[in-house]
Amino acid sequence: MTKRVVLLRHAKAERPARIADFDRPLTARGYADAGAAGAWLAHGGHLPSVVICSPAKRTRQTWHGVALAMAEAPAAKAGVETEAGGGPVVSYEPDVYEGDARELLDLIRAVDPAAAVVLLIGHNPSISGLSRLLDPVSADPDGLRTSGIAVHRLAVPEWAQLSPSRGPVEAAHTARS
Repeated sequence: MTKRVVLLRHAKAERPARIADFDRPLTARGYADAGAAGAWLAHGGHLPSVVICSPAKRTRQTWHGVALAMAEAPAAKAGVETEAGGGPVVSYEPDVYEGDARELLDLIRAVDPAAAVVLLIGHNPSISGLSRLLDPVSADPDGLRTSGIAVHRLAVPEWAQLSPSRGPVEAAHTARS
């Protein structure tokens, strides 16, 4: 079974005055882009069995939009298997908000070995840094835009063995140009 890690930068967020960065909500376009990202993941067969998400408001809202779109997509209705109970195992990890690319890599290394696809929803610069860490040659040198996705195919059989340069980019998507 081929393992994949899907990196998703959160969707476009508001920048309201007097709101802490952690509490920034998505814009209307951000909600639409999160749905488009979820549909793209489902149509591409990239349905996660594990989701690791920053606890920040904009990433939680992004995950909600992605999850709704994936659930409505034909690929999801066709019986693509996920964890028992029909959905992925979701965890909200402070290190995704606060950590760097290597800390994100450590979170992925700790994933249950039975999981086939991990979706990590985070922030720049760490999410783009992780993409470059996994594939320094093919990762977008400008980084992931909001709602940008990089799908990395693992060149190792176990999550715990994942190391730099061992996750070539297999597919990428951005909801807007």
